[in-house]
Amino acid sequence: MQSSSTPVPDVSVILPCAGYGTRFGAPYPKELHCLAPGVTVLDRSLEGVVELAKSGLHVRLVIVFGTHKLETVSYLARYADIFQMVFVYQNESFGPGLDGAIRSALPITRGPVALVLPDIVVTGPDTPGKLLDALRQAEVAGWCVVAAEERDHDTLRQMGALAVAETGGVLTVGAATDKPADPSGYNAFWGMVTVTESEAHKLPDVVTPGTPNPLTGAVALMVEGIINFNTPTA
Repeated sequence: MQSSSTPVPDVSVILPCAGYGTRFGAPYPKELHCLAPGVTVLDRSLEGVVELAKSGLHVRLVIVFGTHKLETVSYLARYADIFQMVFVYQNESFGPGLDGAIRSALPITRGPVALVLPDIVVTGPDTPGKLLDALRQAEVAGWCVVAAEERDHDTLRQMGALAVAETGGVLTVGAATDKPADPSGYNAFWGMVTVTESEAHKLPDVVTPGTPNPLTGAVALMVEGIINFNTPTA
């Protein structure tokens, strides 16, 4: 039974932190890489989520982790007064990848869902408010992505690639695939995803190879840049 002192969340945010960051090659979790005194990659990636809470929404942050990420779990204590935080181990039966992390988190989500990656930082003017804008767009369209224009094929091969075009005055996703072997025809990649509660069960398919990608038809909110901190020099 839900405690009367614990508000039902208005939005749930999935934060997958169970990866090993082998490409990053540091003796600490890559999301804890320091960008400035007292500021890590994780702090920057959560800026949009903090903005949701500042707007008055009750935010449930669902952190998916493994035993090797207890340092990250400890670091997140600084957000205990901002979010309702729930920690869940990644269920091995769902697989070790990002799709498995999302499946591990979904049963604990309530309301519309946002997927925020701990090693992705959105840059440019007014970026903290983009996640809130994306949630509002998803209420109408079902799905919305925060995305950045990209033409470099090597970058697109490592990301969730999108073919974004203007349709009726609105930027929408014509095609989407995760880490395409052939990135020709794609011109952007996503940094955050928002989806309505009724469609959230399809969220793992955003990063599952060989399945129809539900981002096709999503509204795209473009930002100046998205940095993927997969190496210390990113």
